[in-house]
Amino acid sequence: MLSFTRLTSISLARVALTALFAGAATGAAQTKLALLPEPREAHLGQTTELPDKILVAVPGHDAEDEFAARDLEDALKRVPPAADGPHAAAQPPYRITLLRDGSDVAKAGLAGNNLAFEPTMESEGYVLVIGPHEAAIIGATGAGVFYGVQTLKQLLPLPGAPRVISTGTVRDWPAMQYRGISDDLSRGPFPTLDFQKHQIRVLASFKINIYSPYFEHTLLYPDHPLAAPVGGSLTPTQAAELVAYARQYHVTIVPDQESFGHLHHVLKWEFYQDQVETPHGYMLAPGQDGTLPLIKDWFAEVAQEFPSPFIHIGADETFDLGQGRTHDAVALQGYGPVYVAFVKQIHDALAPLNRRLLFWGDIGDANPDAVAGLPKDMIAVPWEYSAQTGFDKLIAPFAKNGIETWVSPGDSNWNEVYPQDKTALWNIQGFIATGQRLGSTGALTTVWNDDGEGLFNMDWYGVLFGAAAAWQSGQSSIADYQEAYGAAFHLDSSGKIDSAEKELMAAQGDLADAKTGLTSDALFWLDPWSAEGQAVAPKLLPVAHDLRLHAEQAIVLVAQARHDNPKLSEPDALTAMDLGARRLDLIGLKFELAQEIPAAYAEAVTQQHDKAQSSATNTLLSEISGANGRCQDLRDAYSALKSEYSQVWLAESRPYWLNNVTVRYDLEIERWQQRGEQFSGAIYGWQNGQDLPASTALGMPEPAASAH
Repeated sequence: MLSFTRLTSISLARVALTALFAGAATGAAQTKLALLPEPREAHLGQTTELPDKILVAVPGHDAEDEFAARDLEDALKRVPPAADGPHAAAQPPYRITLLRDGSDVAKAGLAGNNLAFEPTMESEGYVLVIGPHEAAIIGATGAGVFYGVQTLKQLLPLPGAPRVISTGTVRDWPAMQYRGISDDLSRGPFPTLDFQKHQIRVLASFKINIYSPYFEHTLLYPDHPLAAPVGGSLTPTQAAELVAYARQYHVTIVPDQESFGHLHHVLKWEFYQDQVETPHGYMLAPGQDGTLPLIKDWFAEVAQEFPSPFIHIGADETFDLGQGRTHDAVALQGYGPVYVAFVKQIHDALAPLNRRLLFWGDIGDANPDAVAGLPKDMIAVPWEYSAQTGFDKLIAPFAKNGIETWVSPGDSNWNEVYPQDKTALWNIQGFIATGQRLGSTGALTTVWNDDGEGLFNMDWYGVLFGAAAAWQSGQSSIADYQEAYGAAFHLDSSGKIDSAEKELMAAQGDLADAKTGLTSDALFWLDPWSAEGQAVAPKLLPVAHDLRLHAEQAIVLVAQARHDNPKLSEPDALTAMDLGARRLDLIGLKFELAQEIPAAYAEAVTQQHDKAQSSATNTLLSEISGANGRCQDLRDAYSALKSEYSQVWLAESRPYWLNNVTVRYDLEIERWQQRGEQFSGAIYGWQNGQDLPASTALGMPEPAASAH
């Protein structure tokens, strides 16, 4: 059995580390590491076997470092035990020591390995020294020590792999000061507090330091309780608990409360009609007496609940500006000046809170000349979610006017049954690299749930590439990330999870090649016999075979990986991968079967009076509706996916809103059940001497010419 002990004697640590530092550099060579994020400098080569007993020491007894040590100890529990043998108990323990760079031991170790702790490393950088008998993690701050622990955790042996660790040194620090995600909590799923804590733990392990929950109406304001849905909002008590939890992991919660547009679920209430741009619309109207007081009330509460140096005020996509109460002002002054003037009013009204205000920076692209009027102490967050290049124009208007920027790429998960990861990886890679080149200090990868169906456990692939790209300097390698993801996130040494992700990307690529003009989510719910479905079918059917093979291969790979290693990490995310693959597969299956049914029925109609063909006709009809009927296949598929979807949802989100999604499954189940019953009725009539009805009477299109 693996065992580890907290080592508290600094004298023991000092004696041991003398040998460690002497041995770490010996024989170490530059090697390619499958680590996320990839360290800036790593010289690791020879491996050493880890004994059964591992000691963890925190000589400085700093509370943050003690927390990092406990995090490391949790990871050590997952290391496979050493092989039993007569000499196992006699092996000396392996020691891991957490140090601050100012200690004598750390200084000696750095000097002994010709390593320097440079000023750029002070805030979050670390040095990792791994020797044959012990290791040391050195940081100037608690964050640095914690991030060094995260790298060491990824170097520990995976389940089923040899019980060894590479020796040598790592020197690492981030390229961007602020590395985060924006998580949409306003359009559908609302995570449980336990899942948000899980997000914090995972994100921090990949060196994310900003978590920005996006609120339109789902932050409960005690003085403005109308909009917050029961069971689907964050209370002040829950916010305080989340902030305290995140602080342990060096993650700052930066709340994003919309203050201008995107407020329909607030403004549909009659209570707020004096503040709206258009009746029951989605945008607050500048210039109304109650608008700024309402914003001040909200953000005073936000500031109290979230003691972050930053608050995000949203202020994006204000398309209705000038369409209602501000019509005359926009007509006279122009859209940009009216927008900027109101953002400045918000800035000035919130100045007593002493927070730096972030805002979505689409004004930089839409009206770059207006940017000069914005307060210089704000932080613009320009966003773009689909492009691979051309990001300079989004950042430059702010940089030119001395306004700090955080760039915001996207996970490309919205309106998709599984994220468009190829698009996401390209977008994240290009936008963050451009941001670094143009001086952006942060990156905020976005997750949106526009269709109300988003499942965060499907989003890790894109989100964690955002974490890696923001930490790493320059343009991050997509290929390297794809080879490291499965091992780093799922502890999968087989490579099958990485291959499954690529299969899912290939399946999404097949849908893109079909050029239907619809998202995968729209295709999933589309009735193939509707007018739109019939227009889409000729485009989709040529790719349906390959689409399904890729999706099914992903299902097989995930199942094989889980069978071979039941201790893979993040099992809920693996279930979410399986769900995504099955939903993609159903898109292809649905259009295939929707073509086969009319073809089979047309053939049955043609030979319905030929008694010699009676058995064949009966078979054709029973394959449309029967024990193995096509209608029942589609009913069964939607029913099974409803169950799996609900399982994945409830593993991360509260029951709130789930019924709004599952009702769509219910409608599809009912659709194909009713169609099956219609066909069964027609079959019964034919078996009792009646003619089969026309296909149109059964809601079917005429069969495609190529279907026979």
